[in-house]
Amino acid sequence: MIDNRDLGFDKSDLNSISKLCDRRFGIGADGVILIESHDQFDFEMIYFNPDGSQSLCGNGSRCAVMFAKALGIIQNETEFLAIDGSHRAFIEEGEVHLLMNDVTSFEKIGDDYLINTGSPHYIKYVSALESLNVIAEGKAIRYSERFKKEGVNVNFIQKESTNGLAIRTYERGVEGETLSCGTGCTAAALSFGLLGAVSPIELKAQGGNLKVSFDQHESKFTNIYLIGPAQKVFEGKIVL
Repeated sequence: MIDNRDLGFDKSDLNSISKLCDRRFGIGADGVILIESHDQFDFEMIYFNPDGSQSLCGNGSRCAVMFAKALGIIQNETEFLAIDGSHRAFIEEGEVHLLMNDVTSFEKIGDDYLINTGSPHYIKYVSALESLNVIAEGKAIRYSERFKKEGVNVNFIQKESTNGLAIRTYERGVEGETLSCGTGCTAAALSFGLLGAVSPIELKAQGGNLKVSFDQHESKFTNIYLIGPAQKVFEGKIVL
């Protein structure tokens, strides 16, 4: 995460973004987030995947909110701009509650779902999540004829309880498995709602637990909140 309110970081330099994400020659990350000033919102969040492509990052948005508070830009409530439009969020008891955009449509592909929660997500329910080869199975869907041009994030879901899911995600742009994906968790929770589950939905990912709450009217979802903690790990400087 970079405080780029002075525009000191050149976001057109995609090589620097790739270098920052490199775990051997950079810092190591699944993406780069810039916080910039905006005249109509508290701040603008700009997210880059390691390959330089942009998208909405749900977990990154929660981290951006906590980072903005640490920078003194906001207190406990905010409205900020992301690639898919404006988002509201608030911090309560150490957790960031991020309001996602409404979802009013989805596509059913056999037993699977395609849901856009700011980024496109393919949802596939499985019965042996822990032993699943997520990279191989995810890559097969992501690079299939349907999705190979624009790409798609692939989420493998296993039902844990009446309102609980376990999730593993193959992310486009990263082109590998990530430990947690906020927009993926949101899409998974909504798919569970389509199957009759009642909000809130608890999701267990390798990187930690998240919660998604929503209002549902048939197949339309509003007041969607992605809820979870955001913790600072370290800060430092790097020469690019």
